[in-house]
Parts: sequence; C-alpha cells; structure tokens
Amino acid sequence: MQIILLERIAKLGQMGDVVTVKDGYARNFLLPSGKALRANKQNLAHFEKERAQLEARNLEQKSEAEAVKTKLDGENVVIIRQSSETGRLYGSVNTRDIATALTEKGFSLTRQQVTLDTPIKTLGLFATAIILHPEVIANVNINVARTEDEAVRQARGENVIDEKADTDAEAKTEASAKTKEEEIAQIENIFDEDAQAKQLENIETDSSETDSSGTDSPETDSSGTKKKADKAEAKEPETDSSATDSSGTDSSKTDSSGTDSSGTEETEKSQ
Repeated sequence: MQIILLERIAKLGQMGDVVTVKDGYARNFLLPSGKALRANKQNLAHFEKERAQLEARNLEQKSEAEAVKTKLDGENVVIIRQSSETGRLYGSVNTRDIATALTEKGFSLTRQQVTLDTPIKTLGLFATAIILHPEVIANVNINVARTEDEAVRQARGENVIDEKADTDAEAKTEASAKTKEEEIAQIENIFDEDAQAKQLENIETDSSETDSSGTDSPETDSSGTKKKADKAEAKEPETDSSATDSSGTDSSKTDSSGTDSSGTEETEKSQ
C-alpha cells in the first residue's frame, strides 16, 4: 500500500514522502495513529494545502521534545524484580513497565515511545531509547535489581550476580559434601545390616536342620512301632488257631478216654 507520511518515520522517510509499506502495517499502525494518509489524488491535494501548518506543528512538537530530552536524557530508572541465583528474572521487564516507571518520575510517556527489541529477562543495566519526537530521541538507563541496595551497587559498577553465584556455589559445595558423608554412612550401615542379615540366615538354617533331624527319628520310631504292631497282630490269629487246635485235641482225648471207660464198665457187667 502507498501512503503519504505526515511526519518523519524512522527507516521510512520524511514528512510528505510517498512510500510503499505492507497493508497490515499501514492499516494497524500508521493510518490509525495519524502518521500517514492513503496515497491518492484527494489526499495528496489535501496534504499540499495543509503542508505549511503541518510543518509548523512539527517544529513546535520538536522543540517541546527537545526540552523534555534535556531533563530525560541519561535518567536512571530502578526496577525491582525477583530473580534466580544466576540473575535470570522470574518474568520480564517490558515497555509498559519502563513507561510506568518514567511516568512515576514525572515524564508523560506511552509504551509506544519506548524502544525495546526484546523484553529484559536478567538483572543488570540496560540503555533504552525513548522516542520523544521522530527527530528527538532520549536515552535512559534501566537498572533491574533484586533490592534497592543491589541497584546502588550495580550503578557503581559492581557485579552482584557473581557475588551471589559465588556464595550460592559455596553453600552448594558444603551441602554436597554433607550429602556425600551421609551417603557413605548409609552405605556402611547397609553393609552392616547385610552382615547381620547373613548371620541371622545362618542361625535360622542351622536351627531348621536340627529340627528336621529331630523330627525324622520320631517318624522312624513310629514306623518301627507300626511294623511291630503289625507283626503282633499277624501272630495273634496263629495263637488263637493253635489254642483252638489244642482245645480240640483235648476234647478228642476226652472223648476217647470217655469211650474207653464206658466200654470197660459194660464188659465187667456182662461178666
């Protein structure tokens, strides 16, 4: 899209220049903010008609911006943020934060006037440009620190991140040494426990072997007793049969004797 610049735009041109830009950049920023007009015959005629007034207004704004620059240029802005041990912020500092900090100091600025390629994500000092006018730019120093005391020390040139990192490194070294000692002690305890466990296992093994040998003898005795009882039971019927036979023999003897005696008596009577 072709547009007519109504003021100086960095990397585009001066007031009154007709330039070509991307449609989105023109529709979303240049045209709504009043920095440019669409390049057509009607707008070109309007610009030529209002050119003198636009230039006069531009000079007035420029002089006002230069007056502000004398106060703002070189200003130090302290922004307090929490960070990690290595100085990395929990979050970031963006253009809105810088504009708010400068407004609190009495400068009327918007976030669009703060130039910041990427948000600040670490502790330290950062030079930032503030666009007061297309032709007037002031530079300010952004001091991002964890405390006001650290901000003062950073302004003097001290590196608070290294000191903090060294202190933390020493603390970590001591903690790791203690941890290693504790681990060694735990390992020694584990070995002691293993030795004790092995001793207990040996004692239990010996006791179990003793119990098993003791239980085998009763079983042998009981089996032997069973065998004797079986033999006794086997012999008992033989005894009974022999007794029966003997009793039968006696009876037979009795019968034979009885028969003989009765026969003799009968013979004597006949005689």
